[in-house]
Amino acid sequence: MPTLAGSAAALVARDLRLLWHRRGDAFQPVLFAVLVVVLFGLALGGERTTLAGVSAGVLWVAVLLSGLLALDTLFRGDAEDGSLEQWMLSPVPLAWLVLVRTAVHWATTALPLILAAPLLAELMQLPRMQLPALLAGLALGTPLLSLIGAVVAALTVGMRRSGILLALLALPLYVPVLVFGAGSVALAGQGQDPTGGLLLLAAGLVLALVLAPVTAAAAIRIALH
Repeated sequence: MPTLAGSAAALVARDLRLLWHRRGDAFQPVLFAVLVVVLFGLALGGERTTLAGVSAGVLWVAVLLSGLLALDTLFRGDAEDGSLEQWMLSPVPLAWLVLVRTAVHWATTALPLILAAPLLAELMQLPRMQLPALLAGLALGTPLLSLIGAVVAALTVGMRRSGILLALLALPLYVPVLVFGAGSVALAGQGQDPTGGLLLLAAGLVLALVLAPVTAAAAIRIALH
């Protein structure tokens, strides 16, 4: 009987192999975020003061939209090739497999952006005193976005061409994460303590870790029956 660790390792290895074969697609979210940041910088004229005032919001919006770009592929391929049915028949809890898939999705879409955030922040003239709050917010907020997105993707996995519907359902749920994440950076820029917003993101992440995989698993079962 497969163990939780063994099933997770097998799923991660499979996902990484598939990602390697589609490595051109894997870079699209990162490139999209970079393009959004560059276009904002060009549109605002490169003025240091102007860029510094909006840089945190621009970076957060770029990360949010890039994650949304890859959200439709979270379970779509597995639904089309029958893997989701195998997940449901597996002795391993479906919620566990959903959590592992969401973790891989976060590691391959959001983590590269977190690593590139200092460079993007420098490009947007973000004051360096705000960088720790930005990185902390992204580290807490991006997994939360992925977990919320997993629930929405599971709800629409049985629909064809659900890209627009997926965005309409996910974006309102993403707004609080965006507000607290960008707000924490703004507070740090004003010399105030950004801990409050970061703690709210942490609380949301803990809650989502408990509820989102179970909810997404239930949505997948409903969608495939």
